[in-house]
Amino acid sequence: MSRLSFASFPFVRVRTALLALTAALLLSSCQGGSAAPGGPPSETSSTTASPTTSVSVPAASATAVSPAVYKPADASGKAENVPVPVMPELAKENSKAGLEAFIGYWYEVGNYADETGDVSGLSTLSTPECKACMQFQYAAVDSSKNGRWVVGGKVSTPRIEIAWNAGQTTHQAKVQVIQEAITYYNADGTEGRPADAATNDAFVVVASFETSWKVVDTGVIR
Repeated sequence: MSRLSFASFPFVRVRTALLALTAALLLSSCQGGSAAPGGPPSETSSTTASPTTSVSVPAASATAVSPAVYKPADASGKAENVPVPVMPELAKENSKAGLEAFIGYWYEVGNYADETGDVSGLSTLSTPECKACMQFQYAAVDSSKNGRWVVGGKVSTPRIEIAWNAGQTTHQAKVQVIQEAITYYNADGTEGRPADAATNDAFVVVASFETSWKVVDTGVIR
């Protein structure tokens, strides 16, 4: 998550339409001839049928729509088509495994906020009392204000250790947080504030479950 200056933490199936045109023409029989004396009259019968004609209409073609391609931010501009993280079902569970999944998801949403400046999702995952959470949100918005953007800064959490308190609603976790270096850019493409070096820190994350998980506090372990 962006740091503050004080170093805070689908197949559509189309059926073929078939049009069949069938015509049958039956000519009336014609009888004629002269009668020979003492003999039966001559009889001539003629029947003509037209062949059946079938006309096929080509099937309509289905055009596939290509998904938008994600483009990370670079020195030339902001990130584009950033995929929105989807909360795993496990992260909705009030369990040790559920909390671990939730914390991983929380950091993914933090990455999304840093790339886009959109903190609407991140703000729903913590309580108003979490001051550090508010600072993370402020940093993400500030880094995207007035056309600014950041390059890098993506966070990964390779190790999460849960301290589960049976019978309690609040639990703690120790999280290894690895963050890429961050370069800050102004709207005109010039570099903004000094870049931040990559980090590898241990954080504590305190979360509580009522109807869903929410972060209530977090900070780096000194």
